[in-house]
Amino acid sequence: MIMAFVGMIPATNARSADKNPQDKRLMADKVEVYYFHNERRCATCVAVENESKKALEELYPEKMKSGDIIFVSVNIEEEQNKALAEKYNVESQTLLVVKGGKQENLTNTAFLYATTKPEKLKKAIGEAIEKL
Repeated sequence: MIMAFVGMIPATNARSADKNPQDKRLMADKVEVYYFHNERRCATCVAVENESKKALEELYPEKMKSGDIIFVSVNIEEEQNKALAEKYNVESQTLLVVKGGKQENLTNTAFLYATTKPEKLKKAIGEAIEKL
């Protein structure tokens, strides 16, 4: 009888966590920045990744450390990443800022400024995050 009771505790906790509105709010507050790319990348593609990550670390160091903002580089040619690329309807190099159900596509800005004016890319990333 004790074993049956102990076995039920994790299942009860899991169900209550799914219904906890605070957990949903925390997920909605989290910002995810995805850089989707191919296996082979040019210098600009690499710069978009590096400058985007650098901008986040400079603008939001505490939120990056706490995980409230995350940066994820995603190779869309790898099988394990295909579902994520489909989720965001991505087929090529793309820089997305995602919060809750909203997203901001910064791809054009990223490729325009990553190598020549990274401060403009940094500003655009900050504005996108604050907007969402």
